[in-house]
Amino acid sequence: MLSIIEQIKQGKLWDFHGGIHPAENKDLSNKSPIVNAGIPQELVLPLKQHIGSKGDIIVAVGDNVQKGQPLTQGDIAMCVPVHAPTSGTITAIEQRTTAHPSGLSDLCIVIAPDQQDTWCDKTTYADYEDRDPAELIDAIRLNGIAGLGGAGFPTARKLQGGLGNVDILIINAAECEPYITADDRLMRDYAEEVIEGVRILRHIISPKLTIIGIEDNKPEAIQALEQHVKEDDNILIRVVPTKYPSGSSKQLVKILTGREVPSQSRSTSVGVIMQNVGTAFAIKRAIIDGEPLIERVVTLTGEAFKERGNVFAMLGTPIAYLLDKFGYKADKKHPRVIIGGSLMGFTLPHSNVPITKMTNCILAPKRKELPLHTYEMACIRCSACADVCPSSLLPQQLQWYAKDQNYEKCEEYNLQDCIECGACAYVCPSEIPLVQYYRQAKAEIWARSQDEINAERARQRFEAKQARMDRDKAERENRFKKAAETRREEMAKTGGDDAVAAAIARVKAKQAAAQSEKPEVKPAVAAAIAAAKAKQAASAQGATSETLPDNSEMAKLREERKRQARERKAEKEAGESTASASSNDSKKDAVAAAIARAKAKKAQQASEQKVPVADSVVENAEVDPKKAAIAAAVARAKAKKEAQQAQSESNSGTSVETSEADPKKAAVAAAVARAKARKAAQQAQAQSEVTPEPAAETEAVDPKKAAVAAAVARAKAKKAAQQAQAQSETTSEPAAETEAIDPKKAAVAAAVARAKARKAAQQAEAQSKSTSEPAAETEEVDPKKAAVAAAVARAKARKAAQQAEAQSETTPEPVAETEAVDPKKAAVAAAVARAKARKAAQQAEKQSVTPEPTAETEAVDPKKAAVAAVVARAKARKAAQQAAKEQQNIEED
Repeated sequence: MLSIIEQIKQGKLWDFHGGIHPAENKDLSNKSPIVNAGIPQELVLPLKQHIGSKGDIIVAVGDNVQKGQPLTQGDIAMCVPVHAPTSGTITAIEQRTTAHPSGLSDLCIVIAPDQQDTWCDKTTYADYEDRDPAELIDAIRLNGIAGLGGAGFPTARKLQGGLGNVDILIINAAECEPYITADDRLMRDYAEEVIEGVRILRHIISPKLTIIGIEDNKPEAIQALEQHVKEDDNILIRVVPTKYPSGSSKQLVKILTGREVPSQSRSTSVGVIMQNVGTAFAIKRAIIDGEPLIERVVTLTGEAFKERGNVFAMLGTPIAYLLDKFGYKADKKHPRVIIGGSLMGFTLPHSNVPITKMTNCILAPKRKELPLHTYEMACIRCSACADVCPSSLLPQQLQWYAKDQNYEKCEEYNLQDCIECGACAYVCPSEIPLVQYYRQAKAEIWARSQDEINAERARQRFEAKQARMDRDKAERENRFKKAAETRREEMAKTGGDDAVAAAIARVKAKQAAAQSEKPEVKPAVAAAIAAAKAKQAASAQGATSETLPDNSEMAKLREERKRQARERKAEKEAGESTASASSNDSKKDAVAAAIARAKAKKAQQASEQKVPVADSVVENAEVDPKKAAIAAAVARAKAKKEAQQAQSESNSGTSVETSEADPKKAAVAAAVARAKARKAAQQAQAQSEVTPEPAAETEAVDPKKAAVAAAVARAKAKKAAQQAQAQSETTSEPAAETEAIDPKKAAVAAAVARAKARKAAQQAEAQSKSTSEPAAETEEVDPKKAAVAAAVARAKARKAAQQAEAQSETTPEPVAETEAVDPKKAAVAAAVARAKARKAAQQAEKQSVTPEPTAETEAVDPKKAAVAAVVARAKARKAAQQAAKEQQNIEED
């Protein structure tokens, strides 16, 4: 029986299950030779353009790179580096959309070409026959070569896995999918370089037989290859029938060798290794010319292209650049751009997607050329998909399990053996996109397997960590145990005590030292402690005396604590009073001034009360009116002088004496002053009630009686003023006498009340003097007019007293009720009011005194005297009103 190799050499071919014969449409792009696509304005290079892991970026934004310079690096076999397709500058390293059915983005390196196309240093292996295969495999990996047939498996990893395990090398030149002609034109235009690449692979693998499998629909390519194959190359060019998908790895192995690759296995498991024609060409460029994989042949086909053909496109070239350069005209209703062929390709989300190592075709069909899929219909169970499946699967069952997300059943039915050729979807009468279901299920299964792998790896790491910790703990305990045993042996040899006993002794010594250092104790506390200890000692000795225990020490201790508490309280109050005194000196000065003015007013009232008594006595005797007026003026002058002296004394000395006074004492002093004022007012009222009022209606009035009546009017005016003052004081008195009262507010309220009472008294006194003195001092005055003037004076005095009383009743309340009054402002306002009141009183007194010289004349015109009295009264009233308004404005402010 002939061996497989002998059968192959004799030209025997085999067949695989299923397969279809779709319209090829290869004539659209295989008529013109390959051209160069040129350098675009921007190149976008995804880090992952193969099956495997990404490399580490070794460039940064802003770096200038040269053509062929590596941009990434990796130390593992499944990591393929990426190189710069041309010279330029790195402008960005960011996420960009990549050529993938998901349309997701990935990390990319963006280069702005400088259009110089400057090469970097090259490393060539022209003498590859003298090189070690491992060295050549590493050179292939460093040049970034991956499978260019569409799968993108790292070439170096495949070659390394086939060393010593394979006896047949197959070069895949079938290119079975419709529309794609990249390998066809590459074999026509670069057949010599392709054959040289096959020779390099033969040198690395050292197979028994090398086969180039090509379909019979490429006669020009078959002829070009035969021209460059030598007899000693041991290379067979085997032409196979055109059938889709004969270009698949497992199917081509079955056709050429008759060997069937097991499920979920590679062709190396049956002693066969397969490489693509484009991969052989790239290996030749990398080993002999020193050029890494930076460009590839791409087919531009479809009726939407004006210029169709094959081009050498740099990796990272945007597809939009190729569409614009080769006359793409999109379909009006359904524009589509497909990467790959019509059966295994996928539609792009947009045209700004770069060319990668796995991109072999860009298909831009029109709607009539490649009809759109209609709506998916229900499966009719025709079994057409199973009949054409090249992997002998059950597509219908797999679709149901994938749709139901029953991934265990999908694996049971060998979903991983599906090559996604699309033959099942091509023949399905229900237009079911079967391949899409399979791709989604594969992705989910892969994700779950990765999670399981990660979980298993995490479990192993955790168990390893726990074992390491247990091992360290055991080693530590053994080390401590050995150290303790060593110490005991040494102490036993030297005759010392045990280490534990020594530690206990050190602890006891430390405690004894701490007890000996007693903290400092205060005398009172020490006395209490001593008394308690004495009591405990007495009870311990068993003293059973029936006498009461001696508590003198405890009593002394309590007294000492009380004394200390009182001292602290006194210091606290002194501190508060000192702080308040420093900020409230003006308040205390106002209180002292108010006390002094109260004393002066009392003295003045005592001196003036003698006048009506004297006048009443003169009523029974003959008194000279001039002398009476002089006596009254002298008394007033003395009272004023005493008041000024008292005020000066209070301003100079009292303020100093009361600077350190307690606010409570100030309030008490104000209350005493108000009580004395009330008492003086009651005495004056009693005297005024004894004195009879002269009748104003008498037709013939004696001048002496008129003078007496004027004096009585003055007394009543003073009485009304005192009553108003007493009422104003009584209204504010409860607030001052309450237990919880603000002394500042009480002092301010008392000062305001006293100021208003004194003002009313001065107004009444000025009016009474202005009306009575001219009449008393004039010898020859009309009795009727004098009586009328006296009555008018009394009425106005009563009115002024009532006004003062009303003001005193209404005004002090807001001041007393105010919660927060600035004592300084209140004192200033009171001082201003007192100054204005004194000024008004002095003006009124001057006006009342001025007529005295005229009173000495023997003959005075009665009319002029009456007019002068009216003018004086009007001026006094006006001055009083102005003073009252100013006082009210000050209090409101």
